[in-house]
Amino acid sequence: SPSAGASSGSGALSPFDRRLKRKQKNWAALQVEPAKCDYLREEVGAAAGGPGRPPRQGGGGVSEGRRTFPLALDVGSGRGYIAQHLTKETIEKLIQVDIAENALKNAVESEIPTVNVVADEEFLPFKEDTFDLVVSSLSLHWVNDLPRAFREIHQVLKPDGVFIGAMFGGDTLYELRCSLQLAELEREGGFSPHVSPFTAVSDLGHLLSRAGFNTLTVDTDEIQVNYPGLFEVMEDLQGKYIFYGNINVFCMGESNCSWNRKPLLHRETMLAAAAIYRGKYLRGN
Repeated sequence: SPSAGASSGSGALSPFDRRLKRKQKNWAALQVEPAKCDYLREEVGAAAGGPGRPPRQGGGGVSEGRRTFPLALDVGSGRGYIAQHLTKETIEKLIQVDIAENALKNAVESEIPTVNVVADEEFLPFKEDTFDLVVSSLSLHWVNDLPRAFREIHQVLKPDGVFIGAMFGGDTLYELRCSLQLAELEREGGFSPHVSPFTAVSDLGHLLSRAGFNTLTVDTDEIQVNYPGLFEVMEDLQGKYIFYGNINVFCMGESNCSWNRKPLLHRETMLAAAAIYRGKYLRGN
């Protein structure tokens, strides 16, 4: 099977640079305190693994059910955000897959026997009808071909298998996106995409159905995080930012890896974006 980072072509069919995303996630996993910025991943991982905080409209996580899964797969596991909320009474054995080897090396401990595999989420190196359960949390929004990823997940599942996934969608980071675009239009006469596009929730059911899934439940859950300003938002997303003349935003694993990204944000543009963010979205706070 193709190795991690195998998607290398640019263009409409491959909007993301997967090799860059692997570097970003590897860099993030080596930071001294990676958990400082991982509270959102922790919360969503808890909801997916259960019993945690389940989605408001039903569904729930793995441990919400009464079924035991002999073999489970976590696609894009990172440091094990779902695994730490699973129990050996529910999962007998877990395989964690991630594109970044450093994330797997620094995975949190789990009571479940676990095997770590470095592989690209777009090219799962497993045979058909292998797993009783597949889970994925906040990873699939960076794959180039989401329909294909869903098909591969369906293929590696047994006929009566279960898939539980969570991903960013809809208007995620809407305020950040608008502030950066307005600032660039004002200061530079045009704008580049600095925030990855997210799949509309209304499209997910159709994509899953086309991949072969049935008995679908697609829920939405809004988690609102309040920040004092735009720089704090970016610091959480990227782990750190370097501020001198230009701002070169590096990675907590969620930095932009689009082929058409703009690598540098000018200092004046960033200050303008911060002022727009403060004026449009922080009034009354």
